[in-house]
Amino acid sequence: MNHIPPKPVSEVWRPELVRLPQMTRARRAFRSFAHGLLKLVAKVCLKVTVEGMENFPAHGPLLVVINHLGDADAPALISTLPVTPDALGKIELYDFPVLGKLMDWYGVIWLHRGRADKKALRAALDGFAEGRIIIIAPEGRYSVTGALEEGSGGAAFLAYKSGAPILPMAVTGTENEHVYGQMKKLRRVAVRVRVGKMFQLEGQASGRHDALESGTHQIMQALADLLPENYRGAYQKS
Repeated sequence: MNHIPPKPVSEVWRPELVRLPQMTRARRAFRSFAHGLLKLVAKVCLKVTVEGMENFPAHGPLLVVINHLGDADAPALISTLPVTPDALGKIELYDFPVLGKLMDWYGVIWLHRGRADKKALRAALDGFAEGRIIIIAPEGRYSVTGALEEGSGGAAFLAYKSGAPILPMAVTGTENEHVYGQMKKLRRVAVRVRVGKMFQLEGQASGRHDALESGTHQIMQALADLLPENYRGAYQKS
């Protein structure tokens, strides 16, 4: 059996950067620009087919959960959306040249992975209270297996506490090795996006371990149901 590395834990601790971004006029303008740019990148580099976009609601609050395969996830997914959503992003990206600044201008909710980041969770809950649409990848990293890994409890916690409906969106074909290999050959990469139906978590809203475990399983199974069998990983149907 192949060894799967443990989930990453942020080594930096910068809570002063964590906040719900204010939707200023400048930020709205930059998000519109970024949305157009991602659409252009997707059109030039990818061949995205979409199924189920009629399930995407006109407004929030909404928790969008996604699987996470590679760098092309963002242009593949966000370019298909009718809105510019909020998203949680790992704090390590803040210091990346250019990219970190662009993400901060866009206004991501910075997150310390693998740590009790109550400030990030509070920012997301405040966003749902404002009716925002927020994207989260419950796996917490790019999959190291190419298929679904075990989900963490953050998405389930947010869904229980906010009462926001959940919308699963699954992507295939965005693995870095595949995408960059095709781009080196000047080929557009075939990517598929599937949008599931909204649902609410079953069971009582609770911070207890069992409730979060059950909620996480419901979320990850909803993603698995949208994926081909070889992408389901830890959530193969029995």
